[in-house]
Amino acid sequence: MSCISIGRPVAASFPFILAAVMSAAPVHAQDSDQTEAERQEEEREAALAFEELDEIVVTGIRGSLQRAMDTKRYARGVVDAITAEDMGKFPDTNLAESLQRITGVSIDRTNGEGSRVTVRGFGPDFNLVTFNGRQMPVSSIADTGASGSRSFDFANIASEGVAAVNVYKTGRASIPLGGLGSTIDVRTTRPLENPGMKATFGSKIVLDNSRIDDTGIGSEFSGLYSNTTEDGKFGIALTGSFQDRESGFAQAGATSGWRGPFRGDSNDWGALPQPPNNQQVTNPPGPDDIFATPQNMNYNINDIDRTRINGQVTLQWQPVDNLTATVDFTYAEFEIETRRNDMSIWFNHGNTTSAWTDGPVVGPLFYAERFDGAPTDLSFGGGLFASRNENNSLGGNIEWKPTSNLTLELDAHSSSASSKQDSPFGSNAVLGTASFNVVGQGVNFEEAFPVISIDLLNDSNEVDPSQIVVTGNSFRNSFMRNEIDQAQFSGQYEFDTGIVKSINFGAAYLDSRVRSAFANVQDDTWGGKGPASDVPDDMFSITTVSDKFSNIEGSDNPDLFNQMAVWNFEEMIALVDQTYGTCGGNGVCRSDDFTTDRRTQEESISFYAEANAEFDILDMPSFLTVGLRYEDTDVTSRALVPIPTGTQWVAENEFGIIFSDERDFTELKGGYDNFLPAIDFSMDVMRDVVFRASFSQTLTRPSLNAIQGGQELNQLFRVDGGTASRGDPNLLPFKSDNLDFSAEYYYAEASFFSVGYFHKNVKNFISQDVVQETPFDLVTPFGGERFEAAQAALGPDATTTEIRQYIFNNADPSTVEITGVDANGNLTGSIFGVPGEDPALVFDVFAPVNNEQTATVRGWEIALQHAFGESGFGFIANYTSVGGDVDFDVTAPPEEVQFALEGLSDSANLIGFYDKDGFQARVAYNWRGKFLASRFDPGGSRNAMFTEGFTQVDANVSYDFADGWTVLAEGINIFNSNQRVSGRHENILHFVTQTGARYNFGLRYKF
Repeated sequence: MSCISIGRPVAASFPFILAAVMSAAPVHAQDSDQTEAERQEEEREAALAFEELDEIVVTGIRGSLQRAMDTKRYARGVVDAITAEDMGKFPDTNLAESLQRITGVSIDRTNGEGSRVTVRGFGPDFNLVTFNGRQMPVSSIADTGASGSRSFDFANIASEGVAAVNVYKTGRASIPLGGLGSTIDVRTTRPLENPGMKATFGSKIVLDNSRIDDTGIGSEFSGLYSNTTEDGKFGIALTGSFQDRESGFAQAGATSGWRGPFRGDSNDWGALPQPPNNQQVTNPPGPDDIFATPQNMNYNINDIDRTRINGQVTLQWQPVDNLTATVDFTYAEFEIETRRNDMSIWFNHGNTTSAWTDGPVVGPLFYAERFDGAPTDLSFGGGLFASRNENNSLGGNIEWKPTSNLTLELDAHSSSASSKQDSPFGSNAVLGTASFNVVGQGVNFEEAFPVISIDLLNDSNEVDPSQIVVTGNSFRNSFMRNEIDQAQFSGQYEFDTGIVKSINFGAAYLDSRVRSAFANVQDDTWGGKGPASDVPDDMFSITTVSDKFSNIEGSDNPDLFNQMAVWNFEEMIALVDQTYGTCGGNGVCRSDDFTTDRRTQEESISFYAEANAEFDILDMPSFLTVGLRYEDTDVTSRALVPIPTGTQWVAENEFGIIFSDERDFTELKGGYDNFLPAIDFSMDVMRDVVFRASFSQTLTRPSLNAIQGGQELNQLFRVDGGTASRGDPNLLPFKSDNLDFSAEYYYAEASFFSVGYFHKNVKNFISQDVVQETPFDLVTPFGGERFEAAQAALGPDATTTEIRQYIFNNADPSTVEITGVDANGNLTGSIFGVPGEDPALVFDVFAPVNNEQTATVRGWEIALQHAFGESGFGFIANYTSVGGDVDFDVTAPPEEVQFALEGLSDSANLIGFYDKDGFQARVAYNWRGKFLASRFDPGGSRNAMFTEGFTQVDANVSYDFADGWTVLAEGINIFNSNQRVSGRHENILHFVTQTGARYNFGLRYKF
């Protein structure tokens, strides 16, 4: 049951409020000549007036649902909302987790926690997030390159200071542009909107069973203080929160991607032997079947430590009744550190044995390889990933009402977001170790978990620390900073008479500056850096694998190689630095001299005007908003381009580009402008039934990667060539023509049923063209004169290891560099590419282009919210079905460059709640169907990645046990759901991830 608390200022005037409401209500019974339209309009005005009584605060789950329902009901266009149940008490501790309760909204999870949102099938980059109507800067860290994402990460923001979140699914001329899926506006607490002294303080202990070897223990503290002077002219609001959390996850998958996709008759490296040499292939793919082979398979276990600090101060001053000034400052800091250990095997696609499912899209049942010559490596890697995100925003707002009909508002802010390393090793540091004693290896893909089996030299089935050597390493350093200066002027003029009730108008200027940079210090000694005796055996601990994946089907398979060596990253890198000088002896391994440095500036000006009309159609109150927005954007993109000087062959299938210290900035310019109309129509066809129809044009700007100003070569390449990317700042934005129709029935308090249909025609989609080029005239040492001479001397069946040894022994000494001997007595080092002798290095260059194809996305949204009278019980159920001509065709030829929308999926939520007598409880079931996560795998190949259908159940309960005191408990992912990402066939596994449940127990005091 909802609770209404009335403060002293209202208590004195309550008889007048009651009289005002009563004077309107009886008219319907007394005036028999009043039309239905007039009666409904009076009810609407009375409801809106009631909402504007700031002193009336409705609390509890039902109160929150009622306020959100009122926002939806009286909005122009299709708008969904979530409001705080009470000041400082949002429904979930994470905003993304709350947003997924809204019809049509799905979330992407990072390390088991909601971080980014997808709306109506449009992924995070297609949704604009604003704070109090202001466009916020975004930043994120990429693991192996400069970040190019525009998506906002909700993990940076605590929910305690949030009053409401509005999701605008239809375009409005007065709403900032940037989201094809939606514009999401986060509203924070403002003291003059809730006068008087109010404060709340909460604390929680967090137990997280996703931690690898024990239960993670964390804590959360939050507080909010809001107060106004007795005359109501000055107010201050302070919010703050601190979170310290320990968590983790275990993941299995092909971290370097898959070879292919191939047709069944392919002879490319990595494909299957063709007849008559395919006796070891069971049920081989047919000539037109599509398949892929694994490049590697990896098990990794991860422990995560994160700290989040949020704070906001808001000052408001109302010197006179018609003027309000607001100044606010927001700060957020989010630190996250991940420690990883992994075990991996790598396939050279030589003497393979395999079995396959039936076509036309074929998946492996198992894939195995024997090594009749020199044994290969069993890798035990380690990683330390540490980053720090910081957000600052200083804003000011003046609202002035010079006359009773005119309202003017000026809003400006200067905000920044930055993400950078938080470790002397960089933002993403990995170090390799390996034992070179594998004579056979394979993976079984028949169950959800990929089962790795390994045959070691001398029939050993145990990991021997005395045989493990140090191999290569990579210390990556990512940086991103986004600064936004924005000024907005808006106004509204209300007419006393006529159909047109008001006009809205405004103008805005936005200057967004983004720097995205990356550096990498890499040692490609993957064949071994020194003898195993360089590393003491006690540096390693042997742990088991199956128990880390106990919630995934197949992890208990008896064929599983159930051992992996783990070690402490700091201790190992200190030893490696001391022994080999990897970090120059000072322990700081990263480089702050960025070799990739992209700087983009977008300046835009916009103007809008819209008219709001009210009239009757057959005695049915009708409302029409017609608007037009104009935006003009100029883009300047500069990129620092590293200059390559050569190539080297550093291990059996490891090749790298050598870069010089020479670098230079290139600059490109672009721009576009658009006129964007928006029309919203709604009609109260019955007393509690609303029909809506909307048309709008919206846009989303290209990703930062797509508009970069230079060409970037990926440092590592394979025997079949390399990969590179370049951008185009003159790309046009995605543009969508949107149609929306909906019907809503508000039949009781906090209860409604709605059904809606949306249709979007999207053009200017940006797709990746892949062209083959030979930039900088680079050559590859694989396949040249030295390679052919070795093959002629050793025979056609010679292994790449034997060919490397021959070249080391017979080539011109100036074209090779021998660095040592591995555990098997093989020479290690680099074989350099020689211009004039070796073949050209061919790159697959990924270049963005505006696709001329127009895509259609359409879907249905159905929602039912019901409260069972005064019982305290209720539920929310919603379902979204999304489709169109933007699906990825898994049966399409491998060479076809497909046009598909990532993130498109159906979704559903079912939430049951109870709210009565101080006791509140909620159980939420969330489901998201299978969707395309990427058209490319981590290795850059066209092996599409699909996130399989996912469900999660969360629950929370609280009890007000004393005056102002509340005890609470929350459970996130209480049934330990896992997430799986597969390719064109479910057996083409990219990742399967086990997280776990998280439980919060806390106490809250309000006074």
